[in-house]
Amino acid sequence: MRLVYVLEYYYPNIGGVETLFKSLIESLAQEGHEITIITSQVNSNSPLKEKQGNIQITRMPFNNRYLFTFLGFFYILPYIKNSQIVHTTSYNAAIPAFFAAKLFRKKVIITFHEVWADLWYRLPYMGKIGKTIHYLFEQLLLKLPFHHFIGVSESTTNNLIKAGIKKEKVSTIYNGIDYSDFQLETTAKVIKNNKFTYTYFGRLGISKGLDLLMEAIPFIKEKHPESQLQLIIPKVPLDFLNKVSAFITENKLEDYIILKHHLSFEVLKKSIAASDCVIIPSYSEGFCFAAVETIALGTPLISSDQTALREVVSRQFIKMKDFSVAALVDAMDKAKKGEWSRSPMKKFELSDTIEQYKKLYHRILRNEL
Repeated sequence: MRLVYVLEYYYPNIGGVETLFKSLIESLAQEGHEITIITSQVNSNSPLKEKQGNIQITRMPFNNRYLFTFLGFFYILPYIKNSQIVHTTSYNAAIPAFFAAKLFRKKVIITFHEVWADLWYRLPYMGKIGKTIHYLFEQLLLKLPFHHFIGVSESTTNNLIKAGIKKEKVSTIYNGIDYSDFQLETTAKVIKNNKFTYTYFGRLGISKGLDLLMEAIPFIKEKHPESQLQLIIPKVPLDFLNKVSAFITENKLEDYIILKHHLSFEVLKKSIAASDCVIIPSYSEGFCFAAVETIALGTPLISSDQTALREVVSRQFIKMKDFSVAALVDAMDKAKKGEWSRSPMKKFELSDTIEQYKKLYHRILRNEL
């Protein structure tokens, strides 16, 4: 096969999605398939052109998702002609990938990480104009006739169908992780904190429910003064980080909230394993690597129980009874008392994800999809 991947981010950028595509691409290359990747130059030290066996990487000389949308077409075009399948993802890489592929009448497929639809208008930290622009952009993307759509959970697949995509044009392929990376041996020396520590980790996204969490923190602290919150977040976007920092200062929470940034993978795992629980207060999740990784490490979690969280959460957990501050505080009360719900562990193996993508490619080339 000759495959072109148009991805907003790729290794050395680190994340669940990047790890998934890196593993998929390297597995295909080992089988002798020819792979081309067009992506952003996240790290200025990364070469603009790189060859790794059967893998050719072209990095665009910027790290701006909107520039990717508007300029990506010109970088992609030279590589499309000899391809058999073009594979992209939502959101910003999808537009240039679609039009470049269609120009040469190539089959282009898209992995949708999430579909928000009207949720855009309920999210915080964005003005009405910004919400409308992003809503319309998503609607445009959903109207483009991609050859096939992949939802990363049943929730995402159902939302694609609700948005008007024909059922036969959508497949569900769950994201996955390599569970060998989360063996207990890697965290054997973890020492629990003296205080009851609940942790939030992940990117600063407007759908992640950080506004709900921050509103709940003073109530949790008042009821459980011996507790502490560990926030493991990046330093970007800066305006979002500034909101978090201002909230901590205004509410005199410097001694209550432990703020950490850009931890190594090993340190992050130990921080999660040392926590009494992880909290995932999201408005929506397309899959949620944070939940799956937390479960793999054996740490209990509090879940907002929205969208795909209903599918992936297992082992030890508490589901918020509704999406409100009161429900979050109540869930924390239960966590402090050890009143966890329990179920058999659900596993989402990276190897299964890779095999399902390979089968999908072959079905497309055989014109079965």
